[in-house]
Amino acid sequence: MTNDMRDIETTTTATWPGRAITVAAGAAGSLLLWAVNVPWGGLDLAVRQGGEIQEIGAAAVVATALVSGLAAWGLLALLERTVRRPVRTYRIIAAVVLLISLAGPLGSGVGLSSKLVLLGMHLTVGIALIAGLPGRRSCR
Repeated sequence: MTNDMRDIETTTTATWPGRAITVAAGAAGSLLLWAVNVPWGGLDLAVRQGGEIQEIGAAAVVATALVSGLAAWGLLALLERTVRRPVRTYRIIAAVVLLISLAGPLGSGVGLSSKLVLLGMHLTVGIALIAGLPGRRSCR
């Protein structure tokens, strides 16, 4: 086995638990924001989809955060195999996607409070994934 193969295997096996924890932490942070504002704070967290208003529940918050986290993880894994500086490329792409995603709450949130909480959730998950998924070896 060459040194390159050992490095790839070590990186893959050493990083997946940390990446799984990062994805879960992003989802947990988003769920915490939801819990503080909806059941405890009494806020009606809702978005306008089509012509209807839809309430945002805990399951939707967690599912969306987990799907986003897994997609980000997949992107980073792909970049690690295909580009020279995967972490830098990942962070640029992820930051652009985060900025674009902020248009969703601004455009579809019902009321200022809903928009602010949804923005907070997007930022919580996005920043956790941008900072946490690549791990400590950020100078690649």
